[in-house]
Amino acid sequence: MTGERYRAFVSYSHRDAKVARWLHRRLEAYRFPRRLIGRPGPFGPIPARLGPIFRDREEFPAATSLSDAVTRAIAASEALIVLCSPAAAGSPWVAREIAAFRAAHPQAPLLLALVDGEPDAAFPPLARTGDNEPLAADLRAQGDGRRLGLLKLLAGLTGMPLGELVQRDAQRRLRRVTAVTVAALVALLALTALSVVAIRARHEAEQRRQAAEGLVEFMQTDLRERLKAVNRLDVLTAANRRALAYYAAQDLADLPPAALAQRARILHAIGEDDLDRKDDMAAAAAFTEARRTTGALLARMPSDPEMIFTHAQSEFWIGDLAIKRRDLPGAEAAFQAYIALADRLVAVAPRDARSLQEVAFANGSLCSARYDMRRTDGLLDLCLRALRAMERVAAMRPGDAETLRGLANRHAWIADVYFHRLRDPAAARRHRDREAAIIEDLLRADPANAQLRRKRIWSQRALALIELETNAVARGETRLAAAIRDLAAIVAEDPANHSLAQTLGEMKQELREARTRDGDGR
Repeated sequence: MTGERYRAFVSYSHRDAKVARWLHRRLEAYRFPRRLIGRPGPFGPIPARLGPIFRDREEFPAATSLSDAVTRAIAASEALIVLCSPAAAGSPWVAREIAAFRAAHPQAPLLLALVDGEPDAAFPPLARTGDNEPLAADLRAQGDGRRLGLLKLLAGLTGMPLGELVQRDAQRRLRRVTAVTVAALVALLALTALSVVAIRARHEAEQRRQAAEGLVEFMQTDLRERLKAVNRLDVLTAANRRALAYYAAQDLADLPPAALAQRARILHAIGEDDLDRKDDMAAAAAFTEARRTTGALLARMPSDPEMIFTHAQSEFWIGDLAIKRRDLPGAEAAFQAYIALADRLVAVAPRDARSLQEVAFANGSLCSARYDMRRTDGLLDLCLRALRAMERVAAMRPGDAETLRGLANRHAWIADVYFHRLRDPAAARRHRDREAAIIEDLLRADPANAQLRRKRIWSQRALALIELETNAVARGETRLAAAIRDLAAIVAEDPANHSLAQTLGEMKQELREARTRDGDGR
């Protein structure tokens, strides 16, 4: 690092590391408008890009002072950006970095970026001392927001007037959105024209079809991502509808396998977009057409594992959508077809872990559906078949975290079937204990994983409720109280998550009721 200079040093608490990574990337990637590059400013000419920006990756919890590398980086930095939050305000390392910067650069810019909490509780005390009042940007959604907050920091680092930078940035964004929208409209017009010409002659139609499907592929890949990035869902919806109209006019018997596979892939993507927009009717149309397409593909190559797998995904989406719409007979039929395809996949590729995983997913999907329907006929057999398949997958993929999470999930479902539907708490306890053991193994390898921490809480809650129902009251109360403490810590880290806060309230009520039944009014 000898001789290297930094435009800014980013100081933050480890709890704000995600925001720090985002800010670091955006500061170094931001391109100043062409007309501003080279203009004189109080901190030198306006550059094309800022950089480099120094971001400390650790808080060195075992140390008692800043490392030499961090101290040198602070001395080599022209400005200091402090990500402000209650965690940062209480961090001794943030305070030491501010003090070191003040000592090295008494008059250099010190910029505050509020990322969580209110200013009085979030701004580190040392950041407000000194003769030069620091510039503050509010990156919270209820404040400046990330985009305006970023521009404020860029203005502070370059000495540019904020209003001019905002105006230039808005003009550039408008040009970008306009360009993407025009490209989408041009693609739509071209697709419409090509689809009309395609019926004139077979040879000409084949050429036009390939060109049209190339446009559809572009619309559902590159253009789809660009439209999502600029929030032009109206144009994306129009593109999806036009693609569906184009596909509806096709005779599947005339299409080669590659075109059918592309058609199915795009229809699945359209259906997922419709689900994201909560348009179940449109999603149903897309998934139904996808199933017709993959069915035609499978009819041509009935023993091809990829064709079987692709058609199985169509059946899954149909069943999943039926569950969301409370169409229980439709869900039953789709998941039964999914199971048959998964069994067929195992028959043609018995040593493929993906085949067995599909057996687990298919039987698990119908197990979950029947559980929600409060049906017990064949329920346990479905759940056990899903578990046995996932156990075989785990044996084929030893140590694979995703597979182990799926295995834990299967034990959880069987435990609920035993406890809530079959009234067999002893069997439920065995499966919950197995689930808990898998989760603990995963947490030992990845202790900071927030999803696993929550899964352990739900597992411990379920075990506690089993103990409370089987007269192991003291043990159940102790386990439930520990789970409540763990969830309270997570809620404190993420106070905006109202769903977790609601679950915490439910668990506290469960503990109060248990203690009341036990004669303890605590």
